[in-house]
Amino acid sequence: MVEEAVIKERKLEKIKENKKMKLKNLRDIGIVAHIDAGKTTVTERILFYSGKTYKLGEVHEGTAVMDWMKQEQERGITISSASTTCKWGDGIINIIDTPGHVDFTVEVERSLRILDGSVVVFCGVGGVEPQSETVWRQADRYSVPRITFINKMDRVGADFFRVTEEIRERLKANPCPLQIPLGKEDSFRGIIDLIDMKAKVQAGKMGMKVKEEDIPEDMLEKAVKMRGRMLESIAEVDDEIMELYLNEKKISAKTLKKAIRRATVNLDIVPVLCGSALKNRGIQLLLNAVVDYLPSPLEVPPVKGINPETEEAETREADPEGPLSALVFKVMTDPHVGRLAFCRIYSGKIKKGETVYNLNIDGKERISRILQMHAESREDRNEFSAGEIAALVGPKNTSTGDTICDRKHPILLEEIHFPEPVISVALEAENKIEEERLTIALDKLKSEDPTLVIGVDEESGQIILKGMGELHLEVVITRLREDFNIKCRVSEPVVTYKETITREAKVEEKYVKQTGGRGQYGHVKIDFVPLEAGEGILFEDKIREGRIPKEFISAVEDGVRGAMTDGTLGGFEVTDVKAVLRDGSYHEVDSSKMSFKIAASRATKTGLKKGRPVFLEPIMRLEITVPSEYLGDVLSDFNSRRGNVQELVSKNEYHIIRGFSPLSEMFGYATAIRSVSQGRATYFMEPSHFEQVPKQIADKMLG
Repeated sequence: MVEEAVIKERKLEKIKENKKMKLKNLRDIGIVAHIDAGKTTVTERILFYSGKTYKLGEVHEGTAVMDWMKQEQERGITISSASTTCKWGDGIINIIDTPGHVDFTVEVERSLRILDGSVVVFCGVGGVEPQSETVWRQADRYSVPRITFINKMDRVGADFFRVTEEIRERLKANPCPLQIPLGKEDSFRGIIDLIDMKAKVQAGKMGMKVKEEDIPEDMLEKAVKMRGRMLESIAEVDDEIMELYLNEKKISAKTLKKAIRRATVNLDIVPVLCGSALKNRGIQLLLNAVVDYLPSPLEVPPVKGINPETEEAETREADPEGPLSALVFKVMTDPHVGRLAFCRIYSGKIKKGETVYNLNIDGKERISRILQMHAESREDRNEFSAGEIAALVGPKNTSTGDTICDRKHPILLEEIHFPEPVISVALEAENKIEEERLTIALDKLKSEDPTLVIGVDEESGQIILKGMGELHLEVVITRLREDFNIKCRVSEPVVTYKETITREAKVEEKYVKQTGGRGQYGHVKIDFVPLEAGEGILFEDKIREGRIPKEFISAVEDGVRGAMTDGTLGGFEVTDVKAVLRDGSYHEVDSSKMSFKIAASRATKTGLKKGRPVFLEPIMRLEITVPSEYLGDVLSDFNSRRGNVQELVSKNEYHIIRGFSPLSEMFGYATAIRSVSQGRATYFMEPSHFEQVPKQIADKMLG
């Protein structure tokens, strides 16, 4: 019996050890970049060289595995993040390929929220572009360790060292090149590895092999200099390397790699690699770097959350044997299996056929199937555990941002931040039957895409669809027509304005109603105070000595917030206002939550009128790249659109204009800029902030 117990204990220890080893070898990463930096091509090569696919998919041919949606293949861009899993050596790599277009930046946001590391792809010619900055800020927000891959080194104008400096200057990062290119532009033929000081070139069919060579004489001096810089960068953040470096002792590749890993995981450095995905160069070395330098689930800090019962902060370690905690980061409808809820499991495990607890809806959801996704194809699994990314079939009410956890050990994980929509269109179905189908389809699309906001115009009865940009809404409408076969009329896109107040307003409001029997009584005194831009709506309770019972305070707040959904100036949502409940009174018999909610709502409408309301308009951040000969015309056109130039940078024969302009002035800009530059200028535009509409334009809006 004793022997059996010992054997059983050893088996359990072996199982735990194997699970820990699996976690140690796991990498949950995202591929992120500016549009056209080549991120999907990089992912396709990763899948090919790791043996996940057996032929190369090409974005320009519409054959990329990860761009499986019809709209992606037609436009040649990534719209929806796609996940897959591959193996490299001992490493198991879960990859999420994300969009580069700003209209779909929410896909990057929710992916980075649940990932442990990322590969940021830069174009060797374009360098640090506007969306590069956006994804970098998103990675900073979630403290995601990253490595960078400077792509397209075979292109004319590609400059590895310039892009590295741009990463340092524009992203305020600490780039540490581990490689330099072997050759330049059309003579680029491989990579010089600064760790083992060897040249590495592709060999064999499709570059399946990496051949080592001695560094050419004409590149040796540069390589020695760059290796010295690399060692200095690592020594500055790692004591072990510092001691070896100062004592001029030999540093082995193994010791160096361990130090690079520590520094990368601690966000002290950002390793820089290079290659050309389209020409099949540098991808195997990138895969090595993912396994060598990016963290496993065991190396990132435990996920944080709140225990809803105690309201105390708690954490969950990456432990398959711990209580279940998982975050749903994406919901989508698969044409073959129906509704899918993608989740990252932080601790514990989820099994096929079991029932899980969704803390956000305080309800149970049954898991009928669990799938391992590879873009649009899928593989059934019986179980997923800590560190893995699973697609759940079965949950009907689970939404993006929901926490799935053990009911006996509840934890509410931090929800995902989503930007506000800035543009809208009106939809009108052709008939009553189509209207019902349209509503159902929009609900499905809304469950997939949290940046879609759907409302109804009370006057016209039209459905108002708000999104992140013209392309975003265009894709949604195309899906309505093609995927759901719905016939509807669509208005031209319009700007989503907001309202705020410019001075403080003190309001007293009594709601008294007596109709026989129990009456209604609510009395509030509320101060409405303008806030700084971006602060939203705040509510402060300053009631003392029980002037209003606590059970009615929440009703007052509901009344205030409800009234601010449509302002008094133009019916737009109100923002950047603080409501301070400073006094009031109640009646022991006639007061109710409803009476205080009505009193607060009326007080809010009065306060907004007295507070000198103004319109706020969305301002877009732009970066325009224009050849020198067209600079004057492009600047003139930009200024005519109320553009505000912040910076003008010269880059070879091109100029880069960085500035801001109201969204209302930017409709049709793609056609206009092509016209004034004979199609040679390009631009990038993303929402930045809201600003007060100038008086003369506001007067026109008021009619």
